[in-house]
Amino acid sequence: MVKPSLSRVPRLVVAAPSSGSGKTTVATGLMAAFAARGLAVSPHKVGPDYIDPGYHSLATGRVGRNLDAYLCGPELVGPLFAHGARGCDLAIVEGVMGMYDGAAGEGELASTAHVAKLLRAPVVLVVDASSQSRSVAALVHGFASWDPEVRVGGVILNKVASDRHEELLREALESAGVPVLGVLRRVAQVDTPSRHLGLVPVAERRAAAMDSVAAMGAQVSQGCDLEALLGLARSAGALSGAAWDAAEALASSPPPPLASPTLGFARAGGPPSSLGAAPPDLRFRPEGPRPRTPPQGASPDGPVVAIAGGAAFTFSYAEHAELLAAAGAEVVVFDPLRDEQLPDGTEGLVIGGGFPEVYASELSANESLRKSVAALAERGAPVAAECAGLLYLCRELDGQPMCGVLEAGARMSGRLTLGYRDAVAVSDSVLAVAGTRMRGHEFHRTVVEPGSGAVPAWGVRTPQRRVEGFVERGVHASYLHTHWASEPGVARRFVERCRTS
Repeated sequence: MVKPSLSRVPRLVVAAPSSGSGKTTVATGLMAAFAARGLAVSPHKVGPDYIDPGYHSLATGRVGRNLDAYLCGPELVGPLFAHGARGCDLAIVEGVMGMYDGAAGEGELASTAHVAKLLRAPVVLVVDASSQSRSVAALVHGFASWDPEVRVGGVILNKVASDRHEELLREALESAGVPVLGVLRRVAQVDTPSRHLGLVPVAERRAAAMDSVAAMGAQVSQGCDLEALLGLARSAGALSGAAWDAAEALASSPPPPLASPTLGFARAGGPPSSLGAAPPDLRFRPEGPRPRTPPQGASPDGPVVAIAGGAAFTFSYAEHAELLAAAGAEVVVFDPLRDEQLPDGTEGLVIGGGFPEVYASELSANESLRKSVAALAERGAPVAAECAGLLYLCRELDGQPMCGVLEAGARMSGRLTLGYRDAVAVSDSVLAVAGTRMRGHEFHRTVVEPGSGAVPAWGVRTPQRRVEGFVERGVHASYLHTHWASEPGVARRFVERCRTS
């Protein structure tokens, strides 16, 4: 099969009126169904979700990638899509929440509809029809006509009860002018277990997850018109511009500010003072020119950067490892649940998000690795930790000893903290100089209680001004999940600190 050019990769966006309508089942099922036909399918997810891409990867055999117009900016959605879709026959993009739901207070920004427009992609609307018949036409008509720039090319009806129910739904939708491209019956729903932060990640149930993905693919193949869906995908408009490339992103980074600004955030204890906004272009960039490095592999003398993986640490964007490699690092993944030592020669450590609270006793029992992490941090090596990584570096988590790198305790709470954040670095660190602006996302049900004198990492501007995180020696630890493609200098600064620490 001749591969289409990047600008013409056939693509569909799978959206829904609300969460819980069946987007993940349909999107993952479509990926599996088309992959079973021999197509190279590129999987994508709108927003900051880390869990759904794991199921997408099982369905396609390719890395699931996120498209987040808030974290990365609208200008990077197309290039990041093209980067992930390179060499593919088809791309499936799973939406987030309801189709028009985006960043709170930011209009359409980061919504499924926004990303569909940026990708010039037709939308397939998944509708939970379990409690309606004729009303489905009004619902679909409203979503299809709300924004004339969004092209709803078809509907997949989910949780349909019977042949008679399907007949009523199809009759109603004839007046809406949107074709029905699939019908999934209520009795055939696939079991995908959830817990406090959503679906259980693939890494924790790989064999069962493979069965779930296969069942989704079979369900979609049986209930959907795959030829019509592929034809719709081929109607997507051309995209202009080049695909994102890690090495080129690093090479195009301008120089850093000459000095750290005064930001006006309180550094320890109490609420922060006024924001003290930095100039819009004030961002970290590495000193002087640097030759481009291929995005695959690293230079022979590149420092080893260990990235935590396994069942406890499943939240990571693929572009982070690609940027680290492009900056010259040798990236090695390890499993804190199984490996008793850091990888040989580790000079830097990245610990992303996940579920350490679920595995607290196992992580605590691996005392040898905890001591290895503490020793690395003690000698000042760069350590970047986000959310779960922050908890792992604390003194304890729910009474279980952790690495003790930070003089702070962590515990589960009944309160969900969720949302996008606009942040500015308030302290120089291994990731950025003070004044670097980045956008992040919080998603946790834990609380960290710092000791006295803690130096914060970020000043968070939304939803209220506050300081957050820790900077200590070479450690940068925070609840914020960030996407380094929006600020490639973060990866280069981290690798350069690995070389000199």
